[in-house]
Amino acid sequence: MNILLVDDEEISLSSVKRILRWRGIRNVETCSTGREAVRRIREGNFDVVLLDILMPEVDGFQVLESTKPYSPHTEFIMLTAVHDIPATVKAMRTGAYDYLVKPVDNELLFLSIERAYEHRSLLLGLNASLAEQDDNAYPAFSGIITRSPRMRSLISYAQVMARSGNPVLITGESGTGKELMAQAIHKAGPYPEGPFVAVNVSAVPATMFESHFFGHVKGAFTGADSPHKGFFEQADGGTLFLDEIGELPVSLQSKFLRVLEEKSFMPLGGNRTVHVDVRFLSATNADLTCACQDGKFRIDLLYRIKSAHINLPPLRERREDIPLLAAHFLKQSARKHKRNVGSFSPEAMELLTRADFPGNVRELAQTVENAVLLSESSIILPYHLGMNSPPPSSLFSRRLCTLRENYEAHIAYVLSSTRGDRKQSAQILGITLRQLQRALAEMKQNSRWAHLLNEK
Repeated sequence: MNILLVDDEEISLSSVKRILRWRGIRNVETCSTGREAVRRIREGNFDVVLLDILMPEVDGFQVLESTKPYSPHTEFIMLTAVHDIPATVKAMRTGAYDYLVKPVDNELLFLSIERAYEHRSLLLGLNASLAEQDDNAYPAFSGIITRSPRMRSLISYAQVMARSGNPVLITGESGTGKELMAQAIHKAGPYPEGPFVAVNVSAVPATMFESHFFGHVKGAFTGADSPHKGFFEQADGGTLFLDEIGELPVSLQSKFLRVLEEKSFMPLGGNRTVHVDVRFLSATNADLTCACQDGKFRIDLLYRIKSAHINLPPLRERREDIPLLAAHFLKQSARKHKRNVGSFSPEAMELLTRADFPGNVRELAQTVENAVLLSESSIILPYHLGMNSPPPSSLFSRRLCTLRENYEAHIAYVLSSTRGDRKQSAQILGITLRQLQRALAEMKQNSRWAHLLNEK
Protein backbone atom coordinates (compact mmCIF):
# COMPACT_ATOMS: atom_id res chain seq x y z
CA MET A 1 0.00 0.00 0.00
CA ASN A 2 1.40 3.41 -1.04
CA ILE A 3 0.24 6.34 1.10
CA LEU A 4 0.87 10.08 0.82
CA LEU A 5 0.45 12.32 3.89
CA VAL A 6 -0.25 15.98 3.16
CA ASP A 7 -0.17 18.47 6.07
CA ASP A 8 1.50 21.83 6.67
CA GLU A 9 2.29 20.83 10.27
CA GLU A 10 5.50 18.80 10.46
CA ILE A 11 4.58 17.39 13.90
CA SER A 12 1.36 15.97 12.50
CA LEU A 13 3.19 14.47 9.51
CA SER A 14 5.82 12.71 11.62
CA SER A 15 3.23 11.51 14.15
CA VAL A 16 0.88 9.93 11.57
CA LYS A 17 3.80 8.45 9.63
CA ARG A 18 5.11 6.82 12.82
CA ILE A 19 1.67 5.37 13.60
CA LEU A 20 1.26 3.91 10.11
CA ARG A 21 4.72 2.36 10.15
CA TRP A 22 3.99 0.87 13.55
CA ARG A 23 0.92 -0.77 11.94
CA GLY A 24 3.10 -2.27 9.20
CA ILE A 25 2.62 0.27 6.37
CA ARG A 26 6.13 1.03 5.09
CA ASN A 27 5.51 2.94 1.87
CA VAL A 28 4.52 6.28 3.37
CA GLU A 29 5.55 9.58 1.77
CA THR A 30 4.93 13.09 3.07
CA CYS A 31 4.67 16.65 1.76
CA SER A 32 3.84 19.91 3.50
CA THR A 33 2.21 22.10 0.82
CA GLY A 34 -0.85 21.75 -1.38
CA ARG A 35 1.10 22.79 -4.47
CA GLU A 36 3.65 20.04 -3.96
CA ALA A 37 0.84 17.55 -3.26
CA VAL A 38 -0.80 18.25 -6.62
CA ARG A 39 2.47 17.56 -8.43
CA ARG A 40 3.25 14.40 -6.43
CA ILE A 41 -0.22 12.90 -6.84
CA ARG A 42 -0.34 13.56 -10.59
CA GLU A 43 3.11 12.10 -11.11
CA GLY A 44 2.92 9.27 -8.57
CA ASN A 45 0.81 6.19 -8.02
CA PHE A 46 -0.65 6.45 -4.52
CA ASP A 47 -3.34 4.13 -3.19
CA VAL A 48 -4.51 6.45 -0.41
CA VAL A 49 -3.89 10.14 0.31
CA LEU A 50 -4.42 11.56 3.80
CA LEU A 51 -5.11 15.21 3.04
CA ASP A 52 -5.33 18.10 5.50
CA ILE A 53 -7.93 20.69 4.47
CA LEU A 54 -6.61 23.86 6.12
CA MET A 55 -3.33 24.71 4.39
CA PRO A 56 -2.01 28.07 3.12
CA GLU A 57 -2.07 29.00 -0.60
CA VAL A 58 -3.53 25.72 -1.90
CA ASP A 59 -5.93 24.03 0.51
CA GLY A 60 -7.06 20.41 0.68
CA PHE A 61 -10.22 20.96 -1.38
CA GLN A 62 -8.19 22.53 -4.20
CA VAL A 63 -5.77 19.62 -4.11
CA LEU A 64 -8.65 17.13 -4.30
CA GLU A 65 -10.36 18.97 -7.18
CA SER A 66 -7.07 19.28 -9.09
CA THR A 67 -5.99 15.65 -8.78
CA LYS A 68 -9.02 13.34 -8.50
CA PRO A 69 -9.82 13.58 -12.25
CA TYR A 70 -6.21 12.57 -13.06
CA SER A 71 -6.01 9.86 -10.43
CA PRO A 72 -9.54 8.39 -10.19
CA HIS A 73 -8.37 5.21 -8.44
CA THR A 74 -6.61 7.05 -5.62
CA GLU A 75 -8.76 7.30 -2.48
CA PHE A 76 -8.65 10.56 -0.50
CA ILE A 77 -9.28 10.81 3.26
CA MET A 78 -9.78 14.43 4.30
CA LEU A 79 -8.51 15.61 7.71
CA THR A 80 -9.61 18.78 9.51
CA ALA A 81 -9.56 20.25 13.00
CA VAL A 82 -13.19 21.46 12.75
CA HIS A 83 -16.34 19.36 12.30
CA ASP A 84 -18.14 21.14 9.44
CA ILE A 85 -21.13 19.42 7.78
CA PRO A 86 -21.12 21.55 4.58
CA ALA A 87 -17.39 20.86 4.24
CA THR A 88 -18.06 17.15 4.65
CA VAL A 89 -20.68 17.22 1.91
CA LYS A 90 -18.36 19.19 -0.37
CA ALA A 91 -15.53 16.71 0.19
CA MET A 92 -17.72 13.70 -0.64
CA ARG A 93 -19.17 15.42 -3.68
CA THR A 94 -15.68 16.15 -5.01
CA GLY A 95 -14.67 12.51 -4.66
CA ALA A 96 -13.24 12.02 -1.17
CA TYR A 97 -13.70 8.58 0.38
CA ASP A 98 -13.87 9.72 4.01
CA TYR A 99 -13.73 12.83 6.22
CA LEU A 100 -12.13 12.67 9.69
CA VAL A 101 -11.82 15.29 12.44
CA LYS A 102 -8.42 15.78 14.12
CA PRO A 103 -7.14 14.59 16.47
CA VAL A 104 -8.11 11.27 14.91
CA ASP A 105 -8.33 8.11 16.97
CA ASN A 106 -5.58 5.77 15.74
CA GLU A 107 -7.91 2.80 15.31
CA LEU A 108 -10.46 4.90 13.43
CA LEU A 109 -7.76 6.27 11.13
CA PHE A 110 -6.35 2.84 10.34
CA LEU A 111 -9.86 1.42 9.78
CA SER A 112 -10.65 4.24 7.33
CA ILE A 113 -7.41 3.60 5.44
CA GLU A 114 -8.11 -0.13 5.23
CA ARG A 115 -11.64 0.43 3.91
CA ALA A 116 -10.45 3.03 1.39
CA TYR A 117 -7.82 0.60 0.12
CA GLU A 118 -10.39 -2.21 -0.14
CA HIS A 119 -12.73 0.12 -2.05
CA ARG A 120 -9.94 1.06 -4.45
CA SER A 121 -9.03 -2.59 -5.01
CA LEU A 122 -12.67 -3.46 -5.69
CA LEU A 123 -13.00 -0.75 -8.33
CA LEU A 124 -9.69 -1.64 -9.97
CA GLY A 125 -10.66 -5.31 -10.09
CA LEU A 126 -14.06 -4.59 -11.59
CA ASN A 127 -12.59 -2.11 -14.06
CA ALA A 128 -9.97 -4.62 -15.21
CA SER A 129 -12.71 -7.21 -15.63
CA LEU A 130 -14.83 -4.73 -17.59
CA ALA A 131 -11.92 -3.88 -19.88
CA GLU A 132 -11.20 -7.54 -20.59
CA GLN A 133 -14.82 -8.38 -21.41
CA ASP A 134 -16.51 -7.61 -24.71
CA ASP A 135 -19.15 -4.88 -24.93
CA ASN A 136 -21.93 -7.40 -24.21
CA ALA A 137 -20.47 -8.44 -20.83
CA TYR A 138 -22.48 -5.73 -19.03
CA PRO A 139 -25.66 -5.40 -21.10
CA ALA A 140 -27.27 -2.94 -18.69
CA PHE A 141 -24.55 -0.39 -19.47
CA SER A 142 -24.16 -1.16 -23.19
CA GLY A 143 -25.89 2.10 -24.09
CA ILE A 144 -23.01 4.08 -22.55
CA ILE A 145 -20.44 4.33 -25.34
CA THR A 146 -16.94 4.88 -23.99
CA ARG A 147 -13.32 3.82 -24.04
CA SER A 148 -12.34 6.37 -21.38
CA PRO A 149 -10.66 4.77 -18.33
CA ARG A 150 -12.42 7.30 -16.12
CA MET A 151 -15.85 6.41 -17.52
CA ARG A 152 -15.12 2.68 -17.30
CA SER A 153 -14.23 3.15 -13.65
CA LEU A 154 -17.55 4.92 -13.07
CA ILE A 155 -19.41 2.11 -14.83
CA SER A 156 -17.68 -0.43 -12.60
CA TYR A 157 -18.73 1.52 -9.52
CA ALA A 158 -22.28 2.00 -10.85
CA GLN A 159 -22.55 -1.75 -11.49
CA VAL A 160 -21.81 -2.45 -7.81
CA MET A 161 -24.09 0.30 -6.50
CA ALA A 162 -26.92 -0.73 -8.83
CA ARG A 163 -27.25 -4.14 -7.19
CA SER A 164 -27.63 -2.61 -3.71
CA GLY A 165 -30.96 -0.96 -4.48
CA ASN A 166 -29.84 2.11 -2.50
CA PRO A 167 -30.49 5.70 -3.70
CA VAL A 168 -27.90 7.07 -6.12
CA LEU A 169 -27.23 10.74 -6.91
CA ILE A 170 -25.90 11.37 -10.41
CA THR A 171 -24.27 14.75 -11.00
CA GLY A 172 -22.65 16.38 -14.01
CA GLU A 173 -23.07 19.15 -16.53
CA SER A 174 -26.10 19.29 -18.80
CA GLY A 175 -25.84 16.78 -21.64
CA THR A 176 -23.38 14.37 -19.98
CA GLY A 177 -25.85 11.49 -19.98
CA LYS A 178 -27.26 11.47 -16.45
CA GLU A 179 -30.59 9.90 -17.46
CA LEU A 180 -28.78 7.31 -19.59
CA MET A 181 -26.73 6.32 -16.54
CA ALA A 182 -29.90 6.20 -14.43
CA GLN A 183 -31.57 3.85 -16.94
CA ALA A 184 -28.51 1.59 -16.88
CA ILE A 185 -28.51 1.47 -13.06
CA HIS A 186 -32.21 0.58 -13.17
CA LYS A 187 -31.54 -2.28 -15.60
CA ALA A 188 -28.65 -3.57 -13.45
CA GLY A 189 -30.59 -3.18 -10.21
CA PRO A 190 -32.98 -5.38 -8.24
CA TYR A 191 -36.07 -4.23 -10.22
CA PRO A 192 -34.99 -4.44 -13.90
CA GLU A 193 -38.42 -5.64 -15.05
CA GLY A 194 -40.27 -2.95 -13.11
CA PRO A 195 -41.25 0.50 -14.42
CA PHE A 196 -38.70 3.27 -14.90
CA VAL A 197 -40.49 6.56 -14.20
CA ALA A 198 -38.43 9.63 -15.15
CA VAL A 199 -39.59 12.99 -13.81
CA ASN A 200 -38.15 16.41 -14.61
CA VAL A 201 -38.78 18.10 -11.28
CA SER A 202 -38.42 21.61 -12.72
CA ALA A 203 -41.22 20.93 -15.23
CA VAL A 204 -43.85 20.07 -12.60
CA PRO A 205 -46.13 23.08 -11.86
CA ALA A 206 -45.61 24.33 -8.28
CA THR A 207 -49.35 24.19 -7.53
CA MET A 208 -49.59 20.55 -8.67
CA PHE A 209 -46.52 19.07 -6.98
CA GLU A 210 -48.31 17.05 -4.33
CA SER A 211 -50.94 15.77 -6.75
CA HIS A 212 -48.29 14.75 -9.32
CA PHE A 213 -46.03 12.97 -6.82
CA PHE A 214 -48.44 11.60 -4.22
CA GLY A 215 -51.55 11.28 -6.36
CA HIS A 216 -55.06 12.25 -5.31
CA VAL A 217 -58.44 10.72 -4.68
CA LYS A 218 -61.63 11.65 -6.47
CA GLY A 219 -62.96 14.97 -5.21
CA ALA A 220 -59.71 15.97 -3.51
CA PHE A 221 -59.95 19.39 -5.17
CA THR A 222 -61.93 21.17 -7.86
CA GLY A 223 -61.45 19.29 -11.13
CA ALA A 224 -60.38 16.01 -9.49
CA ASP A 225 -63.13 14.03 -11.20
CA SER A 226 -61.29 10.72 -10.90
CA PRO A 227 -58.52 9.25 -8.71
CA HIS A 228 -54.95 9.68 -9.94
CA LYS A 229 -51.81 7.66 -9.17
CA GLY A 230 -48.81 9.87 -8.46
CA PHE A 231 -45.24 9.28 -9.61
CA PHE A 232 -44.37 7.31 -6.47
CA GLU A 233 -47.17 4.83 -7.02
CA GLN A 234 -46.52 4.66 -10.78
CA ALA A 235 -42.95 3.58 -10.00
CA ASP A 236 -43.99 0.90 -7.49
CA GLY A 237 -41.90 -2.23 -8.09
CA GLY A 238 -39.41 -0.25 -10.17
CA THR A 239 -37.37 2.96 -10.21
CA LEU A 240 -38.32 6.62 -9.77
CA PHE A 241 -35.75 8.90 -11.40
CA LEU A 242 -35.94 12.53 -10.28
CA ASP A 243 -34.04 14.78 -12.69
CA GLU A 244 -33.10 18.29 -11.52
CA ILE A 245 -33.75 17.27 -7.91
CA GLY A 246 -32.36 20.63 -6.78
CA GLU A 247 -35.56 22.28 -8.04
CA LEU A 248 -37.69 20.44 -5.49
CA PRO A 249 -39.56 23.06 -3.37
CA VAL A 250 -38.33 23.32 0.21
CA SER A 251 -41.93 22.90 1.42
CA LEU A 252 -42.03 19.40 -0.08
CA GLN A 253 -38.57 18.21 0.86
CA SER A 254 -39.56 16.96 4.32
CA LYS A 255 -42.39 14.92 2.77
CA PHE A 256 -39.98 13.47 0.21
CA LEU A 257 -37.58 12.53 2.98
CA ARG A 258 -40.34 10.66 4.78
CA VAL A 259 -41.29 8.72 1.65
CA LEU A 260 -37.62 7.82 1.09
CA GLU A 261 -37.30 6.53 4.63
CA GLU A 262 -40.69 4.88 5.16
CA LYS A 263 -41.67 4.01 1.57
CA SER A 264 -45.22 5.15 2.32
CA PHE A 265 -47.37 8.26 1.82
CA MET A 266 -50.92 9.58 1.87
CA PRO A 267 -52.52 10.63 -1.48
CA LEU A 268 -53.94 14.14 -1.58
CA GLY A 269 -57.41 14.12 -0.02
CA GLY A 270 -57.07 10.48 0.99
CA ASN A 271 -57.30 8.75 4.35
CA ARG A 272 -55.40 5.57 3.47
CA THR A 273 -51.63 5.13 3.57
CA VAL A 274 -50.10 3.77 0.36
CA HIS A 275 -46.99 1.59 0.67
CA VAL A 276 -44.57 1.34 -2.27
CA ASP A 277 -41.39 -0.56 -3.07
CA VAL A 278 -39.43 1.95 -5.13
CA ARG A 279 -35.75 2.46 -5.96
CA PHE A 280 -34.85 6.18 -5.98
CA LEU A 281 -32.37 7.73 -8.39
CA SER A 282 -31.82 11.46 -8.74
CA ALA A 283 -29.73 13.81 -10.84
CA THR A 284 -28.70 17.44 -10.90
CA ASN A 285 -26.26 19.81 -12.58
CA ALA A 286 -26.54 22.20 -9.63
CA ASP A 287 -24.29 22.41 -6.57
CA LEU A 288 -26.49 20.96 -3.84
CA THR A 289 -23.85 21.76 -1.22
CA CYS A 290 -24.28 25.48 -1.91
CA ALA A 291 -28.06 24.99 -1.98
CA CYS A 292 -27.83 23.47 1.53
CA GLN A 293 -25.76 26.41 2.75
CA ASP A 294 -28.31 28.84 1.26
CA GLY A 295 -31.20 27.03 2.95
CA LYS A 296 -32.70 25.91 -0.37
CA PHE A 297 -32.08 22.19 0.14
CA ARG A 298 -32.26 20.07 3.27
CA ILE A 299 -28.93 18.55 4.17
CA ASP A 300 -30.59 15.45 5.65
CA LEU A 301 -32.37 14.90 2.32
CA LEU A 302 -29.05 15.29 0.50
CA TYR A 303 -27.48 12.60 2.66
CA ARG A 304 -30.46 10.32 2.01
CA ILE A 305 -30.47 10.62 -1.80
CA LYS A 306 -26.68 10.37 -1.91
CA SER A 307 -26.15 6.90 -0.54
CA ALA A 308 -23.91 6.59 -3.59
CA HIS A 309 -22.64 9.39 -5.82
CA ILE A 310 -21.67 9.26 -9.49
CA ASN A 311 -20.21 12.43 -11.02
CA LEU A 312 -20.14 12.21 -14.83
CA PRO A 313 -17.24 14.07 -16.47
CA PRO A 314 -17.89 16.58 -19.27
CA LEU A 315 -17.04 15.52 -22.81
CA ARG A 316 -13.99 17.82 -22.92
CA GLU A 317 -12.45 15.63 -20.18
CA ARG A 318 -12.98 12.41 -22.13
CA ARG A 319 -11.99 13.46 -25.65
CA GLU A 320 -10.90 9.91 -26.49
CA ASP A 321 -14.62 9.08 -26.63
CA ILE A 322 -15.48 11.71 -29.26
CA PRO A 323 -14.56 9.63 -32.37
CA LEU A 324 -16.45 6.64 -30.95
CA LEU A 325 -19.53 8.70 -30.11
CA ALA A 326 -19.41 10.63 -33.39
CA ALA A 327 -19.35 7.39 -35.39
CA HIS A 328 -22.31 6.08 -33.38
CA PHE A 329 -24.36 9.24 -33.92
CA LEU A 330 -23.42 9.30 -37.61
CA LYS A 331 -24.76 5.77 -38.11
CA GLN A 332 -27.86 6.58 -36.08
CA SER A 333 -28.63 9.81 -37.96
CA ALA A 334 -27.95 8.33 -41.39
CA ARG A 335 -30.43 5.55 -40.64
CA LYS A 336 -33.00 8.00 -39.22
CA HIS A 337 -32.87 10.37 -42.19
CA LYS A 338 -32.15 7.66 -44.81
CA ARG A 339 -28.94 9.32 -45.97
CA ASN A 340 -25.96 7.49 -47.47
CA VAL A 341 -23.36 9.09 -45.18
CA GLY A 342 -20.79 6.76 -43.65
CA SER A 343 -17.67 8.59 -42.44
CA PHE A 344 -15.90 11.83 -41.50
CA SER A 345 -13.03 13.45 -43.36
CA PRO A 346 -9.83 13.71 -41.25
CA GLU A 347 -10.31 17.50 -40.94
CA ALA A 348 -13.90 17.08 -39.80
CA MET A 349 -12.92 14.57 -37.13
CA GLU A 350 -10.08 16.82 -36.00
CA LEU A 351 -12.55 19.69 -35.58
CA LEU A 352 -14.80 17.46 -33.48
CA THR A 353 -12.04 16.20 -31.21
CA ARG A 354 -10.74 19.74 -30.62
CA ALA A 355 -14.15 21.24 -29.78
CA ASP A 356 -15.12 21.91 -26.16
CA PHE A 357 -18.82 21.03 -26.58
CA PRO A 358 -20.34 22.99 -23.65
CA GLY A 359 -23.53 20.99 -24.30
CA ASN A 360 -21.50 17.77 -24.00
CA VAL A 361 -22.72 14.52 -25.59
CA ARG A 362 -26.12 16.00 -26.42
CA GLU A 363 -24.46 18.82 -28.39
CA LEU A 364 -22.18 16.37 -30.22
CA ALA A 365 -25.19 14.27 -31.24
CA GLN A 366 -27.00 17.33 -32.61
CA THR A 367 -23.89 18.55 -34.45
CA VAL A 368 -23.47 15.19 -36.18
CA GLU A 369 -27.16 14.95 -37.08
CA ASN A 370 -27.10 18.42 -38.65
CA ALA A 371 -23.96 17.46 -40.59
CA VAL A 372 -25.71 14.38 -41.98
CA LEU A 373 -28.60 16.56 -43.18
CA LEU A 374 -26.22 19.06 -44.82
CA SER A 375 -23.90 16.55 -46.48
CA GLU A 376 -24.11 16.15 -50.25
CA SER A 377 -21.85 13.11 -50.30
CA SER A 378 -21.06 10.00 -48.26
CA ILE A 379 -18.41 11.82 -46.18
CA ILE A 380 -18.83 14.58 -43.60
CA LEU A 381 -16.56 17.54 -44.41
CA PRO A 382 -15.56 20.37 -42.04
CA TYR A 383 -18.07 22.92 -43.32
CA HIS A 384 -20.94 20.47 -42.71
CA LEU A 385 -20.24 20.72 -38.98
CA GLY A 386 -20.88 24.46 -38.80
CA MET A 387 -17.88 24.90 -36.53
CA ASN A 388 -16.23 28.07 -37.86
CA SER A 389 -15.31 26.34 -41.09
CA PRO A 390 -16.28 28.30 -44.23
CA PRO A 391 -18.19 26.64 -47.07
CA PRO A 392 -16.13 25.58 -50.08
CA SER A 393 -15.24 28.50 -52.33
CA SER A 394 -16.12 26.37 -55.33
CA LEU A 395 -19.81 26.49 -54.38
CA PHE A 396 -20.03 30.22 -53.63
CA SER A 397 -17.34 32.00 -55.61
CA ARG A 398 -16.93 35.69 -54.88
CA ARG A 399 -16.01 36.48 -58.47
CA LEU A 400 -17.32 35.55 -61.86
CA CYS A 401 -15.39 32.60 -63.22
CA THR A 402 -15.60 29.89 -65.81
CA LEU A 403 -17.09 26.47 -65.11
CA ARG A 404 -13.60 25.04 -65.53
CA GLU A 405 -12.16 27.30 -62.82
CA ASN A 406 -15.04 26.45 -60.51
CA TYR A 407 -14.56 22.73 -61.19
CA GLU A 408 -10.84 22.90 -60.41
CA ALA A 409 -11.42 24.93 -57.24
CA HIS A 410 -13.87 22.35 -55.95
CA ILE A 411 -11.49 19.46 -56.66
CA ALA A 412 -8.73 21.36 -54.84
CA TYR A 413 -11.00 21.98 -51.84
CA VAL A 414 -12.02 18.34 -51.55
CA LEU A 415 -8.43 17.16 -51.95
CA SER A 416 -7.31 19.57 -49.25
CA SER A 417 -10.11 18.43 -46.91
CA THR A 418 -9.05 14.78 -47.27
CA ARG A 419 -5.35 15.66 -46.80
CA GLY A 420 -4.50 14.48 -50.29
CA ASP A 421 -6.34 11.15 -50.09
CA ARG A 422 -7.17 10.64 -53.75
CA LYS A 423 -9.36 7.59 -53.27
CA GLN A 424 -11.48 9.35 -50.67
CA SER A 425 -11.62 12.52 -52.77
CA ALA A 426 -12.86 10.59 -55.80
CA GLN A 427 -15.59 9.04 -53.66
CA ILE A 428 -16.72 12.47 -52.43
CA LEU A 429 -16.66 13.93 -55.95
CA GLY A 430 -18.65 11.01 -57.33
CA ILE A 431 -16.08 10.11 -59.98
CA THR A 432 -13.65 7.25 -60.49
CA LEU A 433 -10.08 7.40 -59.25
CA ARG A 434 -8.87 7.34 -62.87
CA GLN A 435 -11.07 10.34 -63.72
CA LEU A 436 -9.68 12.23 -60.75
CA GLN A 437 -6.10 11.44 -61.74
CA ARG A 438 -6.76 12.79 -65.24
CA ALA A 439 -8.25 15.97 -63.80
CA LEU A 440 -5.26 16.43 -61.49
CA ALA A 441 -2.83 15.92 -64.36
CA GLU A 442 -4.53 18.78 -66.22
CA MET A 443 -4.61 20.96 -63.08
CA LYS A 444 -0.85 20.57 -62.59
CA GLN A 445 -0.37 22.80 -65.61
CA ASN A 446 -1.96 25.63 -63.59
CA SER A 447 0.54 27.09 -61.10
CA ARG A 448 -2.34 28.04 -58.81
CA TRP A 449 -2.69 24.39 -57.74
CA ALA A 450 0.95 23.29 -57.97
CA HIS A 451 1.62 23.45 -54.19
CA LEU A 452 -1.38 21.23 -53.54
CA LEU A 453 -0.92 18.66 -56.26
CA ASN A 454 2.78 17.90 -55.98
CA GLU A 455 3.31 14.23 -55.17
CA LYS A 456 4.85 13.57 -51.78
